[in-house]
Amino acid sequence: MTTKTASRSPWAFLPTLYFAEGLPYVLINTVSVILYKRMGIDNAHIAFWTSWLYLPWVIKMFWGPAVDVHSTKRTWILSTQAAMGLCMFVIAFSLRTGSFFFLSLAAFCAGAFISATYDIATDGFYMLALTEKEQAMFVGLRAGFYRLAMIFGTGFLVYVAGALEASSNDIAWSWSMIMAASGIIFAGAAVYHRFMLPFPAADSGGSTKEKSETASFAEVIGSYFRQKKIGVMLAFILFYRLGEAMLLKMVSPFLLDNAGAGGLGLTTKEVGLVYGTVGVLCLVFGGILGGWLISRFGFRRCVWPMVVAMHLPDLFFVYMAYARPGIEYVYPLVALEQFGYGLGFTVFTVYLMYSARGRYKTSHYAISTGIMALGMMLPGFVSGWLQQAVGYRMFFTIVCFLTIPGMLTILFIPQDNLEKQS
Repeated sequence: MTTKTASRSPWAFLPTLYFAEGLPYVLINTVSVILYKRMGIDNAHIAFWTSWLYLPWVIKMFWGPAVDVHSTKRTWILSTQAAMGLCMFVIAFSLRTGSFFFLSLAAFCAGAFISATYDIATDGFYMLALTEKEQAMFVGLRAGFYRLAMIFGTGFLVYVAGALEASSNDIAWSWSMIMAASGIIFAGAAVYHRFMLPFPAADSGGSTKEKSETASFAEVIGSYFRQKKIGVMLAFILFYRLGEAMLLKMVSPFLLDNAGAGGLGLTTKEVGLVYGTVGVLCLVFGGILGGWLISRFGFRRCVWPMVVAMHLPDLFFVYMAYARPGIEYVYPLVALEQFGYGLGFTVFTVYLMYSARGRYKTSHYAISTGIMALGMMLPGFVSGWLQQAVGYRMFFTIVCFLTIPGMLTILFIPQDNLEKQS
């Protein structure tokens, strides 16, 4: 190639690629919960409707082959980033209207489909643009910047939204500005990557030969479900994060609700600092440490300590619901819970990566992550209703018991997948 850059240092594009992958996910699935809470929507409606936003990540396997065959991963990346910017601008506009919930939810839904498509393209590009050695070397970097996007979204943006709320006394305007700023970020990312992404030779855009060799969707799906102990693998994927799936939708409402509703009564700014900044920093650190520990000691030795570290701190929310401690205690408790979650989620991610094998490993990984999203979506439907029915104290107690099924499945998952990293 003379006019196109076939290769470029991964440092020039991987951080921004995965920051741009993490930001829409956290805006759609986490920040939207805080936004709607501040706009006066009740917990049951928030949990039910925002749980639907997981759906594109559940079913992305159905259009994953199209991303493989039609156009290049590079083109898909640029197009989806620009489209995501447009969705954010629509949300910003909708918040100033009387039909804000319907309009913004529709735009969040469109953004979820766009973001899921971006995930497919980005993960595929990662494997095409980097050698196998580089893929292993930069896995921590990509995860780190994905998590950094979470800090930026749930920490910085939520904090700024809270500051704008306090100074303007206009919640709708404040969040409209935040969504507009997010739109500008995505538009800027599309421009930056237009010039900085390399043109890997393997990113051929689906040549005629490639299309003729591409397996049918039925063949790919069939090969996935013919895997050894597939039932156990599916149970592991669906149940490993069951407790966390219930917890996730209710953390922000719990922190924001006043004492009369059983919450801690924090301000929007305080939630941005406690959960979105300190909490996510500890989540990132836990994930990085978890990756190092697995590479150092092997999957088999690390799995149970990390799983316990993930689920045991859920008890902190039971304590906070009963004791309603001051914010000086909320910081370390949330930080430790998120740190443990970072460790435990590393186990989950590594297992999915190394259970994707053979000719269709990219598609198999996409299917697994889709099933993972289903495992997050279904519990979210009922989490808000359950919390309102039993209160925060009993809700968090139930969450702790719901961590048990996922831990039990670890006893039965295929051992060869563990041995690969042991």
